[in-house]
Amino acid sequence: MAIAYHSGFGHTARLAEAVAAGARESGADVTVLPVDALTEQGWAVLDGADGIIFGTPTYMGNVSAAFQAFTEQTGRRCQEGTWRDKVAAGFTNSGGKSGDKLQTLLSLAVFAAQHHMHWVNLGLVAGWNSSAASEQDLNRLGFFIGAGGQTDVDAGPEQVHDADIRTCRHLGRRVATVTAQLLAGRAVTAAAADPATASAAAR
Repeated sequence: MAIAYHSGFGHTARLAEAVAAGARESGADVTVLPVDALTEQGWAVLDGADGIIFGTPTYMGNVSAAFQAFTEQTGRRCQEGTWRDKVAAGFTNSGGKSGDKLQTLLSLAVFAAQHHMHWVNLGLVAGWNSSAASEQDLNRLGFFIGAGGQTDVDAGPEQVHDADIRTCRHLGRRVATVTAQLLAGRAVTAAAADPATASAAAR
């Protein structure tokens, strides 16, 4: 798995590490890559990964300029299908509780769709939506297409909300699990399509 992210003030970087930790808990080999400092080796990691989880702050209702610049560098890969059928997911952070984060997550999903990737949603019900609920709930901000976090604009990276960190860990675990399931299914399909392999497996 690869985590490809941009972080302007360190908040999204904290969430990227949480996503990575969750994916590792599910057995994935994970590389975390800041997209504004990609090397040729970093691009090779993205090209070879089974899944890529994209992360960006929400600025002015969309992905950051640095993340957009990264997406525009993938045009050749898009045309050649380099990332076709990889698993994808996304997360974002903003200063506002809403902050138009949905627009950012949709932009990430569209970007993944243009690469013919398989998008994985958050897989959580909304938290913090009843009198018995708490802002410590997972998915406290109620996003579904991906993970959304909120950090006060005058807060440091160490003050990223614990519930948002745990929500991003959940996203990492979920994407790693879905990726493993997809790979297992492909292996079964490939074996069934190859009589020699299927015969050997039966012995």
